[in-house]
Amino acid sequence: MTPRIVLVTGVSRYLGGRLVHALASDPSIERVIGVDTAPPARDLLSKLGRAEFVRADIRHPLIARVISSAKVDTVVHMNISATPQGAGGRTAMKELNVMGTMQLLAAVQRSSSVQRLVVKSSSAVYGASPRDPALFTEDMQPKALSGGGFAKDAAEIESYVRGFSRRRPDVDVSMLRFSNFIGPHIDSILTPYFSLPVIPTMLGYDARLQLLHEDDAIGVLREVVLRSDGSANGVTNVAGDGVLLLSQAIRRAGRASVPVPPGAAQVAGKLVRSLGVADFSPEQMRFLNFGRVMDTTRMREVLGFTPAYSTAEAFESFLTQRRLRPLPPMSWLVSALGAQREQAEVRAEPDYSRGGR
Repeated sequence: MTPRIVLVTGVSRYLGGRLVHALASDPSIERVIGVDTAPPARDLLSKLGRAEFVRADIRHPLIARVISSAKVDTVVHMNISATPQGAGGRTAMKELNVMGTMQLLAAVQRSSSVQRLVVKSSSAVYGASPRDPALFTEDMQPKALSGGGFAKDAAEIESYVRGFSRRRPDVDVSMLRFSNFIGPHIDSILTPYFSLPVIPTMLGYDARLQLLHEDDAIGVLREVVLRSDGSANGVTNVAGDGVLLLSQAIRRAGRASVPVPPGAAQVAGKLVRSLGVADFSPEQMRFLNFGRVMDTTRMREVLGFTPAYSTAEAFESFLTQRRLRPLPPMSWLVSALGAQREQAEVRAEPDYSRGGR
């Protein structure tokens, strides 16, 4: 089925807005509707093109009326938040993620027009632990269940989507488990982390990072929405080629790292959050401890999608476009401070050539 009328949630967020713009630019789609609780920022709103914006909360049953009145045939659920601060706190984040998804699924289930559902999920469902496999495939379960945070939200969301799929087998359902996003414009949990002048790391660990460029995220979402042969149904891991060790990424960013004992990780996370420069939950700190890598065979062989950026290239794009200036090496700083001190001592010495005593 080729989509005619597409509804996208979370349009006021960066990825949601960009996806709406990409879909509205496709002449094969008759109508694109963007939904969110607040209108997009002015610069993002101007890029939506012919897409329509509807101010609605997916946590409210009113979303069912929007879907039915517009006779929506494709729903893309993008309104899932990974950061408590961005959602207004952990309670608001869980309500948006879990309760919002439940209400949206209930509305889609009652709809007679919806024939396809696409859900933006996350590799966070696999968790992060020292017992993790080298590669997570789509049929694997986490080695350690998360007791809270976004990982638990993502697992609950996927559970509700699977339940919906059983109740409505006539609806094509696609779930994309994305690795961590990065790029020149998107804000994710990693972008403020690598922007810190001094980066805390876990003593004795060097996490493996797998990244996806923001352009590739939009590319695969658009591909799945437009796919009409059913090959996109089910769960698909999505990530760029290769991995980066955390230590490699820090060196490429030109940052200094400070190893923190594992027992002090939560204290370091709270300190960074209190400063307002980054938003690190305990689960995100575990991710930066152990890392996580997914197998993307299905993405390539079944979807036929190959990201334009590898993990390393996506990270380089982030560094280049954000214009992060590498910090000078510590030896240079020590030398510069020593030179300044010598100059200060020279200026402080009395000038006897002018009769000074």
